[in-house]
Amino acid sequence: MQGERIGICLIGAGRAGMIHANNYKNKVNGAYMAAVVDAVEETAKAAADELGGIPFFTDYRSILKNDEIGAVVVVAPTNLHRQIVVECANAGKHIFCEKPMAMNEEECEEMIRACEMNGVKLQIGFMRRHDESFIRAKEMLDAGAIGDIVMIRSCTRGPSKPRPWMFDIKKSNGILAELNSHDIDCVRWLANSEFKTVFATGGNFRNREIAEEYPDYYDNMVMNGVMENGIQYSIDGAAYVQYGYDAKVEIVGTKGVLQVGRTDAQFLKCTTVENGTSTPFITSWMTLFKEAYLEEDIQFIHCILDDAEPKVTGMDGKMAVRVVETGNESISQKKLIEL
Repeated sequence: MQGERIGICLIGAGRAGMIHANNYKNKVNGAYMAAVVDAVEETAKAAADELGGIPFFTDYRSILKNDEIGAVVVVAPTNLHRQIVVECANAGKHIFCEKPMAMNEEECEEMIRACEMNGVKLQIGFMRRHDESFIRAKEMLDAGAIGDIVMIRSCTRGPSKPRPWMFDIKKSNGILAELNSHDIDCVRWLANSEFKTVFATGGNFRNREIAEEYPDYYDNMVMNGVMENGIQYSIDGAAYVQYGYDAKVEIVGTKGVLQVGRTDAQFLKCTTVENGTSTPFITSWMTLFKEAYLEEDIQFIHCILDDAEPKVTGMDGKMAVRVVETGNESISQKKLIEL
């Protein structure tokens, strides 16, 4: 640390990791980028150069005894989260962990215990809770703007073809984890309730060439059920839709309806005789939630410096993982499951 400035180490220099790193480079008061780690040396070096020539490593253990580093941002593959978080917590580092938190509930509980025992903060990367529109929607719901909530419908659909490691559900937990963790957390947050029942179906519609090797893989998913307080929910997820990045929520109440999320890339519509009316579509989550990523990074440092509770805790991450596990079980067993 440098006075009241916290040295940050990024662990995992992919797209999401570099969003956080560039925020901490010069946009977050009280923090600076001190190091970057990536298992691929070329990636680690390129990230370090982009961040101003900071030190880089290929093994996160290289930074555990570095007193300059007060916090880590973990954006490694999900199956490595538990090990990295526990060791960093034991080394006294505060932790921002991207979603999904871990592969299962047991891993989540171990991560939570390690952070509590070592007195370090643990924040999970559900950025929608830091998005201005979603925050306003939550405030309106809590104030009764549409009466009592009856049903919440949430979707996340990504444009890109999944990376090869995602095809193995045992390693990735499927798009329920990779895409719909956000929807699960958002529904739970907006409903002020835990999930009670889960019924999910999935199918491989866009990646049929890998169906024989990965028969359990699904690129489209629908999950329905009821929350403990009686609110109905419906979540759908899709990978490789190609038309754009589509993330939105609709909340139906006894006295109205509330919709949050946008699909227009710009506030622009073009109408011609030949093509009718067209509007550019959002192409990436990096565009849609750019400000939300910055806000959650700012909040993480605020929690450390002011000893405050994160908006999204390890328990929030664990509850999302619980529903992911249950959803995958429902898909495989083709049945309704009560939590």
